[in-house]
Amino acid sequence: VHRVPLRRMKSLRQRLQEQGLLESYLEQHPYNLAAKYFPGIAMEPLENYMDDEYFGTISIGTPPQEFTVVFDTGSSNLWVPSVFCSSPSCRNHNRFNPAESSTFLSTNDTLFIAYGTGSMTGILGYDTVNVWLQPPHPMGSHGIMPNPHLSPFSQVAGLNVHNQIFGLAETEPGDFFYYTPFDGILGLAFPSIASSGATPVFDNMMMENLVDRHLFSVYLSRDSQGGSFILFGAIDPYYTTKGISWIPLSAETYWQITMESVSANGAPMACSSGCQAIVDTGTSLLAVPVRAFRTLMMRLGAGYNGEISCEAISSLPDLIFHIHGKEFPLPPRAYVLRSNGYCTLGFQGMDVPTEEGELWILGDVFIREYYVIFDRANNKVGLSQLP
Repeated sequence: VHRVPLRRMKSLRQRLQEQGLLESYLEQHPYNLAAKYFPGIAMEPLENYMDDEYFGTISIGTPPQEFTVVFDTGSSNLWVPSVFCSSPSCRNHNRFNPAESSTFLSTNDTLFIAYGTGSMTGILGYDTVNVWLQPPHPMGSHGIMPNPHLSPFSQVAGLNVHNQIFGLAETEPGDFFYYTPFDGILGLAFPSIASSGATPVFDNMMMENLVDRHLFSVYLSRDSQGGSFILFGAIDPYYTTKGISWIPLSAETYWQITMESVSANGAPMACSSGCQAIVDTGTSLLAVPVRAFRTLMMRLGAGYNGEISCEAISSLPDLIFHIHGKEFPLPPRAYVLRSNGYCTLGFQGMDVPTEEGELWILGDVFIREYYVIFDRANNKVGLSQLP
């Protein structure tokens, strides 16, 4: 079973906060979360990853060079910093050196991905990518590490993807990247939105028959303990005891589905005439169209920036997402975030019009409540409510 453990670490926002840099950073970097989701433009605002906390490990080349990446179902390219990049941001991260890999193949193709704060430019190359798996545990660990003090990778096994095309970054988007806890991004959305037409990693896994089934599934733990994982080619029955609801995709670009509405206490709250939603592991919060965002803030009694009294949580309603004829509840414990004794709602405002209606992003705040199956064979998303 190809189970990739995801570590939950401090988010970039927390790191900047601890350095006393958050306010000046936010002033200098206004950003447009929506930019990531404009089809046809390979826009990928790195600040989307501002609150991300879940990271996995891959290695590239022979012998392997190691990188921490965000496994991102909201984009399709794989890229890591390279030795051709000498900015402080790059020097602060692991950098790929193609000269040290006997299996590297260079190309003359360039990769350009625009970000909210600058752009990432680089070259495309081919090499072996090894996605680090969790060592098998005799107890059938269900993704829980038996001993937190052992390196999870003390017996590294991995999925070896041969001839994987990836970006070797030569410039990094802004000084922002200096503080990120990850080196690069591994996109798990569809080839149709890959910049430079690069074949995504999971497409190669399927073509190279590395996975039993053409699907992968994701579990994000609610607490800061370990246990989060992405499973390639399988569904772990331990996490589907409440059954799986299958939802057809409305577009094969992102993992995009149609929502009928969002309600609370039996009354519609937002998306009342239907809307589109993207299930995105690379976005930490729930991103909501600005008008709906204001409605939610008001109805839930939150302040302008989403701040809310922690005592109020007990009286808040479940938000019900109506998708494909079924109800998917999101309880207050999921959508209220606690940090240093303060509480805020885990939503952010964002406007992306699509041809099919307004767009919501179901990020980690939503995914922590559901085991999510991304099924490429049938172009469906499966949701199974976690206990």
